[in-house]
Amino acid sequence: MADKRDYYEVLGVQRNASKDEMKKAYRRLARQYHPDVNKDDNSSERFKEINEAYEVLSDDDKRAAYDRFGHAGVQNGGAGFSGFDAAGFGGFADIFEEFFGGGLGGRRQRRGPRRGADLRYDLTISFEEAVFGIEKDIEITRAEICHGCNGSGSEPGTAPERCTTCNGSGEVRRVQQSILGSFVNVATCPNCQGTGEVITTPCKVCHGRKQVQRTRTIKVKIPAGVDNDTQIRLTGEGGPGVHGGPPGNLYVVIQVKRHEFFQRRGDDIFLDLQINVAQAALGDEVTVPTIDGEEHLTIPAGTQAGAVFKLRGKGVPRLDRSGRGSHIGRGDEHVIIQVAIPKNLTDEQKRLFKELSGTLGKAVVPQQRGFFDQLKETLGDVFGL
Repeated sequence: MADKRDYYEVLGVQRNASKDEMKKAYRRLARQYHPDVNKDDNSSERFKEINEAYEVLSDDDKRAAYDRFGHAGVQNGGAGFSGFDAAGFGGFADIFEEFFGGGLGGRRQRRGPRRGADLRYDLTISFEEAVFGIEKDIEITRAEICHGCNGSGSEPGTAPERCTTCNGSGEVRRVQQSILGSFVNVATCPNCQGTGEVITTPCKVCHGRKQVQRTRTIKVKIPAGVDNDTQIRLTGEGGPGVHGGPPGNLYVVIQVKRHEFFQRRGDDIFLDLQINVAQAALGDEVTVPTIDGEEHLTIPAGTQAGAVFKLRGKGVPRLDRSGRGSHIGRGDEHVIIQVAIPKNLTDEQKRLFKELSGTLGKAVVPQQRGFFDQLKETLGDVFGL
């Protein structure tokens, strides 16, 4: 027995240490050297040595024999150490569950209240509805607590019975042998799936499933200014909770249809407006569409293709990102001028253009920057060029 270390030395306690002192020392060392935590090559042997020492010193009879005869007093029959057995060694099983969240080889089934699942609904709306907001009715099919049994799964007047396989604990324990001795493997009970109960008389409505599928019509208030992929949360409209837990949430995800004329960049609206060469050269008063209706716009004489005119406050309402659901002003509408070059001219129009051409000359001037460079400079990053 000379190769075995003194058990008191293994635990790092005095020979007159109390049970509480030994338990504290054991808990600290078991957590430090458990092979699932400590990957050192000698951690398994160290862990086994610690368990062996604690099993002997935590038992009054074994400790007395060890104090009198040393290792010989607890070997080979008598009060000897016969392999670590977590099933019979309740103290270690409790400590392991505290450290690692369950019995050896498995985790304890959580049977407390759990929140229900979150659900998603994709809703497509028009460009105008996104700008001004709207209230929509949506239909959603979801699981709900069965109204026939109030979620018990049993026919009214009956009740579930305790599972005889796990005796109501929801889990089964099996002893397995390893190089460290006997370990307990904890698994969810296959008979009751961890509930601890067996439904003997299933509810006729849900057939024992405790939930039913129902289609509900829910009103969704869509605030002004939403855009693609905006999420609207409807609290408590998701899946049902488990074991009395709260229901999940429903997230309505917005998709916006393309508009015939308008394009959106953030809170601003862009409109391409085509005018003829005479309007561009001489100027004109034109009517342009906005999201609020038609507006008058003055085109100055000499307006070039790509010129941009801003209609303030004719864009999209700006959502208050603080979450209060209010709005803080509106964006603008940017009117981008496109000059149409006529393709089919009458004889009179050709004659007039020739007369005009004679007064303008034929010199051409190379441009240092192209049209899109000027447009980017005018609009900045908001246009996304």
